[in-house]
Amino acid sequence: MSGVTVKEGFSGQDLLNTANDTSEKSSAGEWVTNGDPVQPVQGHVTRLYRRRWFMVLLFSSYSLCNAFQWLQYGIISNIFIKYYGVSSLAIDWLSMSYMLIYIPLIFPVAWLLDSRGLRIISLIGSGLNCLGAWIKTGSARPDLFGVTLFGQLVCATGQVFILGMPSHIASVWFSSTEVSTACSIGVFGSQLGVAVGFLLPPVLVPNIEDMDQLSHHISIMFYGTAAVASLLFVLVIFVFQDGPPLPPTLAQAKHLSNTDYSYKLSILRLLKNQNFILLVVSYGLNTGAYYSLSTLLNRMVTHHFPGEEVNAGRIGLTITVAGMCGALITGFWLDRTKTYKQTTLGVYIFSLVGMVVFTFTLDLGYLWLVFITAGCLGFFMTGYLPLGFEFAAELTHPESEGTSSGLLNVSAQVFGLIFTTAQGLILEKFGVQSGNIFLCCFLLAGAIITAFIKSDLRRQRANQEAENTPLGSCHYVDIQYGSVTQHP
Repeated sequence: MSGVTVKEGFSGQDLLNTANDTSEKSSAGEWVTNGDPVQPVQGHVTRLYRRRWFMVLLFSSYSLCNAFQWLQYGIISNIFIKYYGVSSLAIDWLSMSYMLIYIPLIFPVAWLLDSRGLRIISLIGSGLNCLGAWIKTGSARPDLFGVTLFGQLVCATGQVFILGMPSHIASVWFSSTEVSTACSIGVFGSQLGVAVGFLLPPVLVPNIEDMDQLSHHISIMFYGTAAVASLLFVLVIFVFQDGPPLPPTLAQAKHLSNTDYSYKLSILRLLKNQNFILLVVSYGLNTGAYYSLSTLLNRMVTHHFPGEEVNAGRIGLTITVAGMCGALITGFWLDRTKTYKQTTLGVYIFSLVGMVVFTFTLDLGYLWLVFITAGCLGFFMTGYLPLGFEFAAELTHPESEGTSSGLLNVSAQVFGLIFTTAQGLILEKFGVQSGNIFLCCFLLAGAIITAFIKSDLRRQRANQEAENTPLGSCHYVDIQYGSVTQHP
């Protein structure tokens, strides 16, 4: 995967032939050239491919399956505590394993993403997700908690190969006016998986006393998950591509032509980027709070509404679906306004407000009110997730999006582990409201930190300079669906 570099002596007709060989034709069946005939040049050819939408949707699909497996235990934790005869902390660790495994593995995986590309990462991620799902099919017995834990650890390892990919796919496949939307779609899959993880387990696994029947229902959930994971793995094997023949933007073309990249130096440069470090901390606080809320939601709801496991799942679904709407809306908004700092800060503040309202309405005894406040909270808290990825890509360009998003996710997992463990203990000793106030305090700190981030949009500046600044005798040629445009 590389940009087409046009050497001296390379004719304009050769350039058009190269574009024709690496692209589908336009609907009219011919190329249309704007401006003067292409002359011998030294530059890059860029093009958008229709298949880019299928790539991001396929990624979203196996990300969905993996995210579903993260929450399939926690949302019915009381049932699995009874079934396996283990403590609530043991069931919480089935979810927290996703956070723990991520921390030591993200750096080698980010290096692999930068050095080997998207396809190998997709194969490993979807393959481990499939393998873990099949391992868990053999754990539908009360004495096999160890097997289900092992299967969950395999899925958690697969998640390391998934979480950091949305911004990387967006940059590799999409134009500068689409990257935020594409990143939102990538995150959308994970959030949809969380939504399904909230919705289906309480329906598939009812709270019954007959252990044989309970084993049967758990088996249905495990085998259904394994079947879906297998189908998606096969699709990745035969369909998923490392990248387009031609890069989508001039900034990406320049990034591809950079042969001096060093992963170690890239991390060092990121750690010296003050604005990025502030974003890493604020992103970790918000996302860690979201992880804790998702993991412990069943315990919160059933504490105030006993026997409402199904509605606990529906409340989680409400949080996630509202968040998916928020993610898509903010993605479209960013593509059109480029107001990264203002949008990120605004969404963060509303996440804090939503958490405060949710905290002080949960114990009023009105289930319908919990649905409303949870939806408002989810719209902003979950909608914040793709904002962090895209803001990081802007602040750190031309560093790899895989590296920057990996550091964001390390922060999220660390804070997620801390918050989930601490809030779980607070729930047991001091009650649900105290646990949620604990999260509110850290969301307030995150909003304050976000306010100090400077809006240094390096990626936007690089694209504008590449498109508007003459570089000697260099020319750039954009190709979009059969239209060749020469940039002098």
